[in-house]
Amino acid sequence: MKKKNEWEKMRVSFDLDEVLFVDPATHKTEDRLPFPFCKIYKERLRKGTPELIHSLQSLGYEVWVYTSSFRSESYIRNLFRCYGVKFDGIVNAKRHLAEVQSKSSRILPQKVPSRYHISLHIDDESVICSYGKEFGFDAYQLDAEDDEWKEKVIARAEEVKHKKEIQSSLQNKAR
Repeated sequence: MKKKNEWEKMRVSFDLDEVLFVDPATHKTEDRLPFPFCKIYKERLRKGTPELIHSLQSLGYEVWVYTSSFRSESYIRNLFRCYGVKFDGIVNAKRHLAEVQSKSSRILPQKVPSRYHISLHIDDESVICSYGKEFGFDAYQLDAEDDEWKEKVIARAEEVKHKKEIQSSLQNKAR
C-alpha cells in the first residue's frame, strides 16, 4: 500500500507561443529543423528548450504542454520528437474546452493547470500567472529573452516541489 506522504511526481507545464515557440528576431533559438521538417514545422524553439525538458525529466518531473492554441496533440508531439523531446502530457485548447470548460457553469481562464494536477505552469501572460492562487497552481512568468531562463525554471520548480513537500508533511502530522 502506498503511503500518503510518498512523493508523487510533480508536473510542470509550458505554454507554447512566446514561451517555447519564439521569434528568432527577438530570441535565441534552436537550429531550424532540416528539410522537409522545416516546411512542416515552421515554429522555432527557444534556445535550450530540449535541454531544459530533459533536465526536468531527469530530476523526476513530469513535463507537459498546456496551450490555448488549437494545434493538435499529434502535431505538437511530432514537432518536439524532431528535437528528441517527449512530453508526459499535452493539453491544447480543444482538450481544455472539452474537459475543463464544458464541465463548469462559469467562464474559466484559458488554462487551469491544477485540473491536470500540474503544480507549476510556465507562461508569458501575466493574467494566466495571476490565476494561480485562485485556481491552485504556481506559475512562473517568462516573457523576455533571458540566457538564464533554464536555470530559473529549474530553481522555481525546486521551490514549488519543496513547498509541496512541506505542505504534505504538515498535513500528515495533522492526521
